[in-house]
Amino acid sequence: MPFQPLDPLLHSELRLAVMSLLISTEEAEFPYIKEQTGATAGNLSVQIDKLSAAGYIEVEKTFKGKRPCTLCRITPAGLKAFEDYVEALKGYLKVNIK
Repeated sequence: MPFQPLDPLLHSELRLAVMSLLISTEEAEFPYIKEQTGATAGNLSVQIDKLSAAGYIEVEKTFKGKRPCTLCRITPAGLKAFEDYVEALKGYLKVNIK
């Protein structure tokens, strides 16, 4: 059985980490994602933009008082892409012992 292709968008350590965080929470603020991933603000911003452009996450820019607040949420398409990625990855990790 041939290997399933891995989604190149999710096959990036930081983008995969962002998706993994968003899978387990309804939404997450930018500083929380930055803290959990250890990414720089600039790099994280670029990767969030890529995930958003692909329709995998939605980004909402609001304010908390006078401070800007960026919220990220996984979309149904993002959830499906993540699940497909995990299933494809399992195929690479499967070991048949007889």
